[in-house]
Amino acid sequence: MTILVTGSAGHLGEGILRTLRAGGSTVHGVDLKESEFTDQVGSITDPGFVRTAMADVTAVIHTATLHKPHVATHSKQDFVDTNVTGTLNLLEAAVAAGVRSFVFTSTTSAFGSMLKPDAGGPAVWVTEELPSVPKNVYGTTKLMAENLCELFFREQRLPVIVLRTSRFFPEDDDDPVARASYATDNAQANELLYRRLDIEDAVTAHLAASEKAREIGFGRYIVSATSPFMQHHLAALSRDAAGVVRELYPDCEELYAARGWRLFDVIDRVYVNDRARRELGWHPRFDFAHVLASLRARQDFRSELARDVGAKGYHDAVFESGPYPVLS
Repeated sequence: MTILVTGSAGHLGEGILRTLRAGGSTVHGVDLKESEFTDQVGSITDPGFVRTAMADVTAVIHTATLHKPHVATHSKQDFVDTNVTGTLNLLEAAVAAGVRSFVFTSTTSAFGSMLKPDAGGPAVWVTEELPSVPKNVYGTTKLMAENLCELFFREQRLPVIVLRTSRFFPEDDDDPVARASYATDNAQANELLYRRLDIEDAVTAHLAASEKAREIGFGRYIVSATSPFMQHHLAALSRDAAGVVRELYPDCEELYAARGWRLFDVIDRVYVNDRARRELGWHPRFDFAHVLASLRARQDFRSELARDVGAKGYHDAVFESGPYPVLS
């Protein structure tokens, strides 16, 4: 099997390339940027480049994208060109090349406005059945690309799995209030309760999806760390999330205090990964229980792969106001 990975210079693309190469797989990385993990430099918006890159490929993992950090620095047309037309180019070339499986990295941002609870209401229980109402061009174009993937399954019988991933980047939060209130490690440990994913678990989800694509045909899956919360916790999470966590993990407060960390006061959503674990046979390892075990052992809670990939940033420029500019 020869696997093509797009976005090989990015966080996830590099993580997939590192893992597949370590396992002895034949894998090619493509990206706009040169990197240790990029075999061919070019744009997925160029159909000729895509056709050349697809030669002898049997599986595609498509991670390349413009994403939320680019909303303030790129035009809507840029997003359509990369996220929609680029995906279309890959799907068409994959069909022509007889590719056996196609995995598309999407985002929980496709749910958009549905992720915000009503004022005073319970946290949102986010499953694959939640409607998609994107609130920016990023989520909109990712949803458009998802629908193209489904169309190619229906019309061309190309096996495609769409993975709606939660946050796996290590960079600081874009919200200045969050940055001022919580150290980055503290915030990201808290997020593993409900809306974050270690990059190793993101990689294993993509590899599991690639293996299962032909059996499943087409499917959309939420990929996030396994949350300890149940639906009966939702009302309390919107009022006193820290209290819920302390009840579930009695030694959490002491472990956090030793690091000078704090739990979030409120949690507004819970990503549910049950379907991905059940249907893809995916076994995520890095959850909040792992965070606490790491604190007990005085170890970094991030995976070795996450540490190896590290932080990349999103732009060549450096911004004084945060990791990337945000539209108001």
